[in-house]
Amino acid sequence: MIQARKTHHDRVLPLAHDVGRAFADSLCGGRPATTSRIIFLHGRAPFRPFADAAAISRIAGRALRRVGVIGSPRLGAHAFRHTAASQMVNRGVSFKAVADVLGHQSLQTTGIYAKLNLDALAAVALPWMGETL
Repeated sequence: MIQARKTHHDRVLPLAHDVGRAFADSLCGGRPATTSRIIFLHGRAPFRPFADAAAISRIAGRALRRVGVIGSPRLGAHAFRHTAASQMVNRGVSFKAVADVLGHQSLQTTGIYAKLNLDALAAVALPWMGETL
């Protein structure tokens, strides 16, 4: 269960089997000795929880820059929300379902996240039979 930071509402999201297996394997066999019950810890000793949620965003931002992803100056973990929303919409998932996953109450907010693949949309759109503008 996930509690949204802004709304403080709990959401239950599906966990892919392979992701769950990777978590279980890590916790049971690949995790350094620690008394912490937090899943994500620093990768080097001392193995402790991150100071705040922004630490994950900084790690993601560095990784995105390292692989050459250029874009918003605020690259970070939040970029993955935008990518996930766009991929879901472009694969035919309804805006309502995407909004539920992201925890949005407004479909307009989801529209900010979910960018349509206009080339793919143009390929399946019917040609306009009216006048050319």
